[in-house]
This record gives sequence, C-alpha cells and structure tokens, in this order.
Amino acid sequence: MAYYARLGQIPPKRHTQFRQPDGSLYKEELVSSKGFSGIYSILYHIHNPNEVKSIGEPQPYRWTAASTHGLQQTHLKTAGIALTGEDYLSARRMLLINKDVMMGICSPKQRKMDYYFKNADGDELIYIHDGNGILYSQFGKLEVKKGDYVVIPRTTIYRFEFEEEGPLRLLVMESQGPIETVKRYRNEVGQLLEHSPYCERDIRLPQELLVETKKGDYLIQIKKQGQLFPYHYAHSPLDIVGWDGYLYPYALSIYDFEPITGRIHQPPPVHQTFQAAGFVVCSFVPRLFDYHPLAIPAPYNHSNIDSDEVLYYAEGEFMSRKGIDRGSFTLHMGGLPHGPHPGTVEKSLGSKETHEYAVMLDTFNPLELTTEALEFVDPGYPMSWTT
Repeated sequence: MAYYARLGQIPPKRHTQFRQPDGSLYKEELVSSKGFSGIYSILYHIHNPNEVKSIGEPQPYRWTAASTHGLQQTHLKTAGIALTGEDYLSARRMLLINKDVMMGICSPKQRKMDYYFKNADGDELIYIHDGNGILYSQFGKLEVKKGDYVVIPRTTIYRFEFEEEGPLRLLVMESQGPIETVKRYRNEVGQLLEHSPYCERDIRLPQELLVETKKGDYLIQIKKQGQLFPYHYAHSPLDIVGWDGYLYPYALSIYDFEPITGRIHQPPPVHQTFQAAGFVVCSFVPRLFDYHPLAIPAPYNHSNIDSDEVLYYAEGEFMSRKGIDRGSFTLHMGGLPHGPHPGTVEKSLGSKETHEYAVMLDTFNPLELTTEALEFVDPGYPMSWTT
C-alpha cells in the first residue's frame, strides 16, 4: 500500500520491550515483502504466533490449463451459474491462468467461514460483484460491500462473513507479485496525484481490531505451491493488540473511481486501477462520452500484439458487444484483432453517456483457459463479428 497506517496499541519504538498487563512481553511479528526491502507492517501478538498444535494432510488446490481451446476469441457465459461450492475455498473456480495471474469466480453456499485462510502463493484481488460482509484479519475488521475491490496482501490471515440474504458472487484474482496502486498516479513519496482517478480518501482500511484472547483449536488453511495445508494453532490468529506499517488489506469501491474522458475516444489505460508484475486491472464505469462533434463513442478495432484482454461484465449494457450478460467474461487474445460488433458503431453515434460497469484484466503473457472454464465457452462467439 502507498501510505502509513496504525491501529491499536504499539510501543514508542520498534523492536523494544512492550509488556502485557501481567508483565509478560507481547510477541512482535514483522510481516515484510521482498525480503526486507519492500513494504512491511509490525504486529503485536498476545500469544506466540508459532504455537502450532498439529498439521493435517495437504490437499491439491490448483487448476489445469485446457490444451484443446487454442487461439480464438472467447466468451465465457457464467451469468446463470449456480452456487459452486459449500465454502469459500471449494467454491473458487479459476477460469483463466498464466504464470503471473489467475482469474475466476466464487459463489459459496456458506456465507461465514469457520476457518481462516492464508494465501502464501500470491496477493489476492477480490471484486465483490454481489454481496456485503466483513473481512476479518490480523489487521482488523474491514466492512466490504457490492462494488468493492478488496486487496489482500500475500500471507494475510483472514476470513469472510457475508450477509445471509441476497446473492453472493465474487470475482477472484490471484497475483504472483504485489498488487499496487498505479505508479503514474503517484508522486515520488507515494501520494496519489491530483490527476489520479481515485485518492487516499477513497481507500478504506480496517477500522477496528477484533482481539481474540482465548486459546483453543484454530484452523488456518494455508495455500502454498498449489496445495492446501491445514494448520491447527493453539490460539486465534486475531490476537493482535496493535500494528503499524504499509502492508495491510484495504478496499476501494468501483463506484468511487472517477473516469477520465476526452474529446475523442480514450484508450483503456485511462481506466487503469491497479498494477502488478505482468498485468494491469482497469475499471469501466459510467461516464460521459467523447465530445468532439465527429467523435465515435464505440471503441475502435484493436490488434493486441503483446497482451491478452479480459473483460468481466458487472452491470449495465456494454454498447460495443452483443449477446453479453451480467457475469460474462470475454477473452480477446493477442494475435487477433477485436473490436465492436457489427452495427454497434453506428448505433453509438450521438450517444452522450454510458452506464456500464466492467472489470478488465490485461496481461502481458498469454492466458489459458482452465479445464473448469470449458463448460462456459460460447461456441458461436469467434464468428459473431460476421452476423
């Protein structure tokens, strides 16, 4: 994250004695990135964070690329998908993968996790398509709601509790590298600049520590190298009385993203919201269309020569596409031109604004469909520009 935060009780000086009411020391834990060269936070535990009671048998937790799909423009029709698993982890269905990032959906039947999860393989970006709830982690309580991007740094220990009523649908991305705010939006000390489409006021941090003091049996499912390792600890991981630093989970609502517009059609980088090694994430939100008297609001045809482009359609009618539903994915692969469907360019002329919401993933290494994704493939999509 780009700026310093603190919550709860911490000593005046790091790596110094900090005692509990009974005279024993709080247990200090440094959570750091890039060894000791990246952002970090320091956490203060009541109990020793290493008190492991037992370790269960690991279970495979990975997705396999489909070898049969090949090079073709792709529409994944996931709009009508039923609940896909009992809990948060079994419900994850990753649909697109490469060495840098995975992207998929999650609609668990169980709204409250009765265990904790730690992803030791990568950072996570969860887009709350439908649902409201609370993210509990060592860093505190973070309320999340429909439209939120939730950034969860690698090795954060957390659990979700979602409201029981209403639909629940999550878009999940896992990144091998840190997920960050956009570099060109920041000044030399990390503050978001005036031309950034969002600022620090839009970013929501954990606001309240949930300090669990009792010992017992607490399960943390740890994902590492494509396996889930069930670790049982003698105390809750939420025994933190305070922390400070730059590394923590946070939320940013797509509804707080302020679009950048111009006299003629603006390219996708103006919609960029996050960056990571090998990919970027963009947000398409309601905005005024271009105001040149001869402007064409629909996007122009585009040949990707070094990236793959995924659009996840969240709300509204995306004017350049036909046959796309809420919850659809489109994948436009590098090496093939893509653009608006026939008739949509002329239809767009004179339009003043758009009301759609969509999340875009642009990768710089080719994406592959997983075997899980094949059931959602729309076979007619590659030929849909000829009808």
